[in-house]
Amino acid sequence: MAGPDPSDLTDPAAPQPGTGPAVQGGAAGPALTGHALIAAQLRTLDSSPGVYRMLDAQAQVLYVGKARNLKARVSNYARPSGHSGRIARMIRETAQMMFLTTRTETEALLLEQNLIKQLKPRYNVLLRDDKSFPNILVSKTHRFAQIKKHRGKRSEAGSYYGPFASAGAVNRTLNQLQKVFLLRNCSDAMFESRTRPCLLYQIKRCAAPCVGYVSEEDYAGLVNDAERFLQGRSTNVQATLAKAMAEASDAMEFERAAALRDRIRALTNVQQAQGVNPRGVAEADVVALHMEGGQACVQVFFIRGHQNWGNRDFYPRTPSDAEEPEVLQAFLAQFYDDKEPPRLILLSHAIDDPDLMTQLLTDRAGRKVTLGVPQRGEKAELVENAARNARESLARRMSENATQTRLLDGLAEAFGLEGPPKRIEVYDNSHNQGTDAVGGMIVAGAEGFLKSQYRKFNIRGEDLTPGDDFGMMKEVLTRRFSRLLKEDPGRESEAWPDLLLIDGGAGQVSAVAQIMKEMGVEDIPMVGVAKGVDRDAGKEEFHRTGQRPFALQHNDPVLYFVQRLRDEAHRWAIGAHRAKRSKAVGATPLDDIPGVGATRKRALLQHFGSAKAVARAGLSDLKAAPGISEAMAQAIHDFFHARG
Repeated sequence: MAGPDPSDLTDPAAPQPGTGPAVQGGAAGPALTGHALIAAQLRTLDSSPGVYRMLDAQAQVLYVGKARNLKARVSNYARPSGHSGRIARMIRETAQMMFLTTRTETEALLLEQNLIKQLKPRYNVLLRDDKSFPNILVSKTHRFAQIKKHRGKRSEAGSYYGPFASAGAVNRTLNQLQKVFLLRNCSDAMFESRTRPCLLYQIKRCAAPCVGYVSEEDYAGLVNDAERFLQGRSTNVQATLAKAMAEASDAMEFERAAALRDRIRALTNVQQAQGVNPRGVAEADVVALHMEGGQACVQVFFIRGHQNWGNRDFYPRTPSDAEEPEVLQAFLAQFYDDKEPPRLILLSHAIDDPDLMTQLLTDRAGRKVTLGVPQRGEKAELVENAARNARESLARRMSENATQTRLLDGLAEAFGLEGPPKRIEVYDNSHNQGTDAVGGMIVAGAEGFLKSQYRKFNIRGEDLTPGDDFGMMKEVLTRRFSRLLKEDPGRESEAWPDLLLIDGGAGQVSAVAQIMKEMGVEDIPMVGVAKGVDRDAGKEEFHRTGQRPFALQHNDPVLYFVQRLRDEAHRWAIGAHRAKRSKAVGATPLDDIPGVGATRKRALLQHFGSAKAVARAGLSDLKAAPGISEAMAQAIHDFFHARG
């Protein structure tokens, strides 16, 4: 059966092509970072509540946050100033973003805390891991029920509501509940000792049952209304309060009317039904598919221990005539190839062979696995939530792909290419006065930056003059295209570029043209990108073989696109050079001793203080070092003695 190829599934935990911003895991476009990247995301966001994640260039989660209004919240980070030092650093490091919409801000809050607990992002304030979330307890040990915060084992008699994301969330909800339902939160001992109302009664947050200001029956009615509201069940509380407010206003009791108005407002902020942490589903994967315009997005939610532990989205490559059952079945078979399936998998669409797939997954798990396509109830709500996120995520991806296509069309027009390039290779070198020289190659195309195809080249030429950029470029290109010619002499694969971008001017372009001619590869267009007057960004000149240099308009999107391509190549080359230099700085003669790995090297350096001290040590001293056997001590001693 035809279906998505496993290699075409995009894992959002890996660096994504494109802007770097992985919008729920897949984003395409040029690589922006920091404020520019965040500002670019605003075009795809609306005012929905939800959770956003900021990731660095290595796809490590920097920060998880929740928002009542995603667009408004994210727009705060797009401002270039006014941030604390911590937030400013976080923004500078942001290379990708992920979004997940929810139905309510409460759901966003709970999901945010679930993700923080799981991912432990560097820039979040991490909650203490108490192995449980706090709850609200309506204690039933007294005839006048007490409402309070509870954490830990549910040993006390009463009704528990939650879990909540944090103690702060519980406190805020308790505060609102007191405003609306006037329930007591004092201890039983304090309740019994009261002879007059406390301050909470004075500020209209308690009905003062301790001194008989409310009957036991009426108080029980308030408790019942509060519990029904916490359960998300409909009540007539708001209608009753609204009627009472109108009556108070008509009677010109404006202070009482204002108090009732405040209770109505507070009512809308109280905890709603918690669809993000389902009560009736302990363990499941929720898999929802949305297809549009020949593209597909599969959204997977992971439910464990009645908690939503996050989501991933995938974009399988699908045949033009494929339908939902075929795509979803192929996805399930590939997705669970190396993963243990849960006991329950909830699907947005029925698949072609459910019995066969159930048996396959059951065999892989070694226990029964059930597939379901729920039509109603909480499970159906979970699937609909995942389907909505799949739909929104695919819309954002398609929008970004359209932008990338326009940029490639503009690039072809600006450089006189036969058509938009499918594969662009950009080269740059980095060294420190000729030492630790490294060449870098990045790749970009219709899907944005293809980071899995980046390459670095340790410059090996011993006859190169230190700092000889022409010589280094010749070595890089010779190694790159010699291998291509060897692996694909017919030039039939997609590994061959349609455009080469070189960091440099006429001299570099001429040298590269000569290199390519010597290898018999002369039909690949190449463009040199050189800084213009005063080496200012925005004044770049473009050089092509046999043609006069030219420039693009300062505000041309194609110019910004080329700048980002060049800057990404520069970043990649510098990163490779720094890694090589750091390794060289940490190198010692101990690295050359057979049998001495990282652990023994560290032990020797900690014991003797330096590699030179190890070389001078006597055999007995080497034997005394931790982790060094008699045979190894002899080998180390012989190594340095032979060298001497």
